[in-house]
Amino acid sequence: MTAGASPGGTGAAGAAGSPAGPAGGAAAAPDGDLIAAVRREVCALHAELVRNNLVAWTSGNVSARVPGAGLMVIKPSGVSYDDLTPESMVVCDLSGRRTDGRLSPSSDTAAHAYVYRHMPAVGGVVHTHSTYATAWAARGEPIPCVLTMIADEFGGEIPVGPFALIGDDSIGQGIVETLRTSRSPAVLMRNHGPFTVGKDARAAVKAAVLVEDVARTVHIAHQLGELPALRREDIDRLHHRYQNVYGQR
Repeated sequence: MTAGASPGGTGAAGAAGSPAGPAGGAAAAPDGDLIAAVRREVCALHAELVRNNLVAWTSGNVSARVPGAGLMVIKPSGVSYDDLTPESMVVCDLSGRRTDGRLSPSSDTAAHAYVYRHMPAVGGVVHTHSTYATAWAARGEPIPCVLTMIADEFGGEIPVGPFALIGDDSIGQGIVETLRTSRSPAVLMRNHGPFTVGKDARAAVKAAVLVEDVARTVHIAHQLGELPALRREDIDRLHHRYQNVYGQR
């Protein structure tokens, strides 16, 4: 993830329940060029889910907040990845109501919208059913922080969220409540699959790719015996370096 505070944990969810301004859904006059740019980005990022083998058939979705507009852009429901175009992306307000687009939005729209309303630092949300991360979700077991890569990106174990049925904002509530006390940008929703968040949609896609990668590695290592977790102080140092020092500045 890029520099700065993680979108998960108290830094992002601290304002939960008290959205204010565009981050909380206050409508501003939408900029057509900006919305078109977000549509292009969201469409292109869905190709990353396919390229990284995170989705099957039409499952999974990426959304992005439209900066300053109280809007989000999300994948249409049940449409093949091969058929996605920028124009087919659906614009919704932060209550999940479609405001532009001819197709119905993703069935996960209410969950995404709830996250945007209650986590103002989040600019992108991703959901997949990637194999290994979903296997951990099926077990209801967090992925332990046994690798420096997990410490870097997730700041500790990758937590499990509660079971919730799709169709309303119950899943969104579970995501927000779980990430409120975690630095992780990923949550394994029990019996469902991973949801990831980021400062923008690209960061959320990156977290989705990495959570599947570490889920697979830790699963394989688990077959060989017990896995000692990293020390808390080492996790903190690794996370701080990766978030604030690593990469180009």
